[in-house]
Amino acid sequence: MGGYNCRDRTNIALLEASHARLPEINKGDPSLDLRDYMRIVRRNWLVITAAALVGLLCGGAASVLVRPTYIAEARLFVAIQGSGSVQELQQGNTFSQARVQSYVKTVDSPVVLQPVIDSLGLDLSPDELATQIKATTDLNTVLINISVSDNSPVEAAAIAQAVANSLVKAVDQLEKPKSGGTSPVSLSIITPASAPTSPSAPNTRMNLVLGLVLGLAIGVGIALLRTILDNRIRGELDLRRVTQVPLLGGISFSQDAVKKPLITQAAPQSPRSEAFRQLRTNLQFANVSGKAKSVLVTSSLPGEGKSTTASNLAIAMAQAGQSVCLVDADLRRPMVNEYLSLDRNVGLTTVLVGQADVNDVLQPWGDNNLYVITSGQIPPNPSELLGSEEMEALLRRLENAFDAVIIDAPPLLPVTDAAVLAPNVGGVVVVVGTEKIKHHDLEKSLKALEMVKAELLGVVLNRLPAKGPDAYAYSYYSYTSGDAASRSAKGQSRDQSRVSSGTVQSAEGTPGHHYPAARVESAGR
Repeated sequence: MGGYNCRDRTNIALLEASHARLPEINKGDPSLDLRDYMRIVRRNWLVITAAALVGLLCGGAASVLVRPTYIAEARLFVAIQGSGSVQELQQGNTFSQARVQSYVKTVDSPVVLQPVIDSLGLDLSPDELATQIKATTDLNTVLINISVSDNSPVEAAAIAQAVANSLVKAVDQLEKPKSGGTSPVSLSIITPASAPTSPSAPNTRMNLVLGLVLGLAIGVGIALLRTILDNRIRGELDLRRVTQVPLLGGISFSQDAVKKPLITQAAPQSPRSEAFRQLRTNLQFANVSGKAKSVLVTSSLPGEGKSTTASNLAIAMAQAGQSVCLVDADLRRPMVNEYLSLDRNVGLTTVLVGQADVNDVLQPWGDNNLYVITSGQIPPNPSELLGSEEMEALLRRLENAFDAVIIDAPPLLPVTDAAVLAPNVGGVVVVVGTEKIKHHDLEKSLKALEMVKAELLGVVLNRLPAKGPDAYAYSYYSYTSGDAASRSAKGQSRDQSRVSSGTVQSAEGTPGHHYPAARVESAGR
């Protein structure tokens, strides 16, 4: 494919370093590192954000819809009546601590709760009221804490106070000696119950935090599930999970490229133009031995951008000073002639059937040393023509005459044309249209090339997003939109004026000037 210019040569070290940094992911290996997870999060940030907002709204709704609950508390002190020596007091304290646990268990019994129901006129049974009451005590203390929960703060305080009063009376009756006399145990209310000013539930702040955390967890789970179930290739991460072949370049999607697909119609320093120059350099680096003078550009399915990639790659290589021949070998749906505004009445098929010599169908294009062989008339047997000895002999002649031969071939999966032609070329470049092709489609394409023992130079990711986690190219130089528009308009008018029935105007616009025709020697010379 010839030599490369000084700027391409200076990029070799950078390219070598970038290839060394490729992630070591085996084919089919589902393992992901932290960067992969971050890319998944960035790719699905809308889903994660939406799930977090839904969780936040659910937490807020729960706080609004749930009736508030108030908790009132009363505290009692257990003491042994009478006085004595220090030893007697210690024994009494130990006795009190042992009895406190029994008194706590007594709080939710009918002995204590039925008087509360009768005094307050509650329409509840003792068992139902017991669900609202909780009695606790701290270890090694003689304090009993009674807490009552209710939807009304006033009623919660009234029940807590009534339960405390009822427990005092019940213990007095239970501990009174049968022989008569007073009870040795005395319970005193040291903290009367009061109506709480703020509800204990729902905890709005806690509900919002839990809702947010739960929403984020669900969003991340959905993102991971989408990544596992979605088998479309969206970027380099997905590509590396299918194959380890070199990534030669990434072409960002541009809405302007739909109407103006050629890099000559864009500003020289635009990201799209720079992407194809990088592809040119990477391809030369992949073919550092220089054996692959002819490169077949194909894809797995139609519509992935192989024809525009082949055309722009040929233009970029010609701009680097190489003599390039672009061959439209897509004999099913030829597009090169439409992109370059050339006539395809005579072309590749005309040469293969012996009706013309290759020198008669070469059409010069642009200011540089670029020649194009259009498809010619669409034949009924494309595969047979592309796999014929005449096609192989034509490729050898073109390789001897040009520094590089770029061949646009049909997709691999619908037809066998590209697989038939691949063994006869120096190398193959597969264009992968992101968001369009699936993992198994690319695997089938690569296996088809492997079966015919084709030399796969690498893949090109096309239609990548300009920004986001799957973006590949980075723009370094900036230019104004006005400059880009003026350059694009000038380039488009210049291209249209230069190509007319094989007559190409000079850069100064002198009509009728022809480039020196590239002579392709026959195989016998």
